[in-house]
Amino acid sequence: MQKRFAPPGRTESPNFAALLTEALRLHQTGRLADAERLYRRILVTQPDHFDCLHLLGVVFHQRGDHAQAVHHIDLALKKSPDNVFALNNRGNALKELRRFEEALASYDRALALQPDYADGYYNRGNALKELQRFEEALASYDRALKLRPDFAEAHCNRGVILQDLKRFGEALSSYDRALTLRPSYADAHSNRGVTLHELQRLEEALASYDRALALQPNYAAAYSNRGNTLHALGRFDAALASFDRALALWPDYVAALSNRGNALKELKRFEDAVTSCDRALALQPNYAEAHSNRGNALHELSRFEEALASYDRALALRPDYALAHYNRGNALKELKRFEAALASYDRALALQPDYPEALSNRGVALQDLKRIEEALASYDRAVSMRPDYADAHFNAAICRLLMGDFDRGWEQHEWRWQTEHLRNGRKHFAPKLWLGPDDIAGKTVLLHAEQGFGDTIQFCRYAPLVAARGARVVLKVQKPLHELMGTLAGVAQIISNDDPPTDFDLHCPLLSLPLAFGTKLATIPSQTPYLREDTQAAMDWNVRLGPRHRPRIGLAWSGRPAHKNDQNRSIALSAFVPMLAGVDATFVSLQREVRAGDADLLQGRSDIIHFGDELKNFADTAALIANLDLVISVDTSVVHLAGALAKPVWVLLPFVPDWRWLLDREDSPWYPTARLFRQDQTRGWDNVVARVHAALCGYGRNG
Repeated sequence: MQKRFAPPGRTESPNFAALLTEALRLHQTGRLADAERLYRRILVTQPDHFDCLHLLGVVFHQRGDHAQAVHHIDLALKKSPDNVFALNNRGNALKELRRFEEALASYDRALALQPDYADGYYNRGNALKELQRFEEALASYDRALKLRPDFAEAHCNRGVILQDLKRFGEALSSYDRALTLRPSYADAHSNRGVTLHELQRLEEALASYDRALALQPNYAAAYSNRGNTLHALGRFDAALASFDRALALWPDYVAALSNRGNALKELKRFEDAVTSCDRALALQPNYAEAHSNRGNALHELSRFEEALASYDRALALRPDYALAHYNRGNALKELKRFEAALASYDRALALQPDYPEALSNRGVALQDLKRIEEALASYDRAVSMRPDYADAHFNAAICRLLMGDFDRGWEQHEWRWQTEHLRNGRKHFAPKLWLGPDDIAGKTVLLHAEQGFGDTIQFCRYAPLVAARGARVVLKVQKPLHELMGTLAGVAQIISNDDPPTDFDLHCPLLSLPLAFGTKLATIPSQTPYLREDTQAAMDWNVRLGPRHRPRIGLAWSGRPAHKNDQNRSIALSAFVPMLAGVDATFVSLQREVRAGDADLLQGRSDIIHFGDELKNFADTAALIANLDLVISVDTSVVHLAGALAKPVWVLLPFVPDWRWLLDREDSPWYPTARLFRQDQTRGWDNVVARVHAALCGYGRNG
């Protein structure tokens, strides 16, 4: 802020003139207490002395007591209402009190008296900026610069306004002009970094912050801005350290506390993230960004109702906060309030039409509502807006595969490797990727698992087809599947994911094999069984099961709790067992792990045989399934294993299932022995369980 002293007026006594001159000297050298003492000494004798009242007000302003500053400057202005310097300094104090309209009026009075007063235009611009009247603020800075082209502060603050107006190229030019005039201007270096960040020139932004910090090592805002850029670069530990440095310098720095919460969230320290945001909100309860960031951390903790409340608080404070509307949509989607989620995404897009993330997640909400064509259109809009947006491509691929559009679906499915979810898990092999066209006769081709057990079981069926093209096939799979995969035809060698690397010429992830073979619905390699149980192991399990007096039916009601779609696919045992009522069969649990909420109920069910940890791996489970007549399961790896073994399997599916089960059909082109039972629009399991029970009753009579 520019502070200008008015030249002292005349006093009636030479002694007072000398006192005032000395007071002014002390003031200008920063000895505020000594200057105040002399100003007050003069005011004892001359209580309406303009210069002393005015300059005493400036002292209060410099100390941060802006209310007293306004009071004393107002007393001075009663003596000399048209003093431009006093009007300007009064405006500065009012601005610090956040009385921006009054500050603006004070600057306007000064400028009416002295139209060529550059400082007045500069300070007026600062007040207009606080009022978010950005175009007027820009005009005020431009007027200041016309009067004083070398006004570095005006160039710098003009850059801030241009940044607010999203005119980032012009903002950068303004900062560069300020730095040409004053190369050691730390604020301009830091603000320049913020603009470079907005232009996605992140490494250059870091260099600007570092230059600001070299000039001003205790510059908390530069550390905070630097943390934001490090966050954008994915360097979350370094971002956290930068925010912590900012807070060491300024413990009550609300923005740094809030953004520190974001960094902690990315480091999966979710509880710490909530705490950091709470600290920010204790200092500034009306800080919308901190409420939104807090919601993000709560979302990661699966505390979706609390997250929703945080987003709602952010939006009550700032209704035009597009990011909070978007995040609110994400929370509502997790709460299965899909129509409300859709409305939140639409509101975010109304505020920010160029928002591909909102379009992509809007597509997910539409897909959850089974409005498939609309979902695909939303994904495609996101991709048209940002052609390299991997998540939108991947979501569109899943939608197309769900619709049975395999031609485009498999190709777009390759974008999965660029998504945040899979990017870090991608295997970087030196030899080139094989996706079908190249001749592989005589080559060693590594086929490798990439996602869950069920995916590996489903897509290992392509290994014999690769071998049929003359390749030597090496199959790399999760260790629990290693023994089972030994029954797969055409595989020369099987290795586990944690085994040392092996020599090979080409590689292909298992879920890329349908693309390599140009798989369509009609050409799915659906012949089963393609996996087999070990004969001796199956005989051993048969003995353990005892004499077969009735049908044996295997059961699986839940998958891994960590699965991203677990809440849609798993069923509590208490909701699952009504389908068994009155059915004359031997029921066998295929669950290796049982959740705490199911354990007591299972222990009390004498009609369900449970082996649990005795199922050491999938080969054990396959041998047990071989002794069953039917498997009933939710969408877990058990379904794929039963299908691969050609065992009759009934699959309980949510209203909008995983893509591989397609839409509105009771059979599966992947597994000829599968029968699908789908939720209706109520999205509840009761109706599914009732239909399975009815089918079981018939099965029992015929078994």
